[in-house]
Formats: sequence, structure tokens, C-alpha cells
Amino acid sequence: MGRRFCLLNDQAVAANYLLNSKLSKSILIIDLDVHQGNGTAEIFNKDSRVFTFSIHGDKNFPFRKEISDLDVPLKDHVQDEEYLNLLEMNLKVAFEKSKPDFVFYLSGVDVLSTDQLGKLSLSKAACKERDRIVLQACKNKNLPVQISMGGGYSADIKDIVDAHCNTYRLAFDLVT
Repeated sequence: MGRRFCLLNDQAVAANYLLNSKLSKSILIIDLDVHQGNGTAEIFNKDSRVFTFSIHGDKNFPFRKEISDLDVPLKDHVQDEEYLNLLEMNLKVAFEKSKPDFVFYLSGVDVLSTDQLGKLSLSKAACKERDRIVLQACKNKNLPVQISMGGGYSADIKDIVDAHCNTYRLAFDLVT
């Protein structure tokens, strides 16, 4: 099911481990990579214990989308304010519907305006705010969260590294 980008769905493997080991009963997967979380959507499409939530570029790869529990397809060149508003509104819905005891978060940085493949137009500041929104919501609900880096096809690797470092700096700041 790799479809060129991911040969192994690490979040699906880990989610299944938690569920099968009875370490979790309800998992929320938040996929904010520019590409739809089609792998987790397909893997968990009949498993009510895992709620898949994806905000992604509608016209971006994969061109045939799977059905997540909550999909938010975006038009090309969506900018900071619209993206963040849609995230806040839909993240609340995802938490209400899933009532998770564990969260997986794919923090793709291919949403940046500098990304050559992403087709969205987020600033680094908005990417960091996106992470703050997700991680603060998890903290407020006292939920453990696993963060996976994803995406990143900017011409200048510094843009990718800065955005990923922002994610982990923010996570550190929220727990200290």
C-alpha cells in the first residue's frame, strides 16, 4: 500500500500494538501532512477503535482518496488563517467523536508555502501554530501523544528542518 511515499505505516503498526496489548481502547490519528492519510484511513476503515482525521490538499497526491472518519480537503494555496480556523473547528469534532485515550499526530511540513510539491501556502509561523493547537488540545485533555515528522520538499532544507524543530521545541515547552 506504499504508493510511493511510505512503505510502512508506522502509526498503524503502533496503534494496532496499543490496541492488541490492551494499552489503549480508543485512538485518534491526526494526519496534517499535505497528502491525505489514505493509508491509515484504509487500514482502519472498519475499526471503530481508531478515528482517522486528515486535513490535506484536495488536488494533491494521492489522487484517489480513501475515506477517513473525518476528511478536510483543501483547495490549492490555502493560507494561514483559513487553515488554522479549519483545524480548530475540525479538531474539536475529531476529539468529540473519537473520545481518545491516545493520539498519534503526523506533523507534515509539506504544508509550507516553500514546499515544491505541497500546493498549500502556510508560513512557518502558521505551521508552528498548527502544532500548538494540536499539542495544547492533547495537553488540555491529559492525553499522551506520539508525534511523527512527515513531508517536506522545500528547495532549502533549512525550511524543513526549522519547521520540524519548531514542532519538537513547542512540544518540549508544553511539557516543561
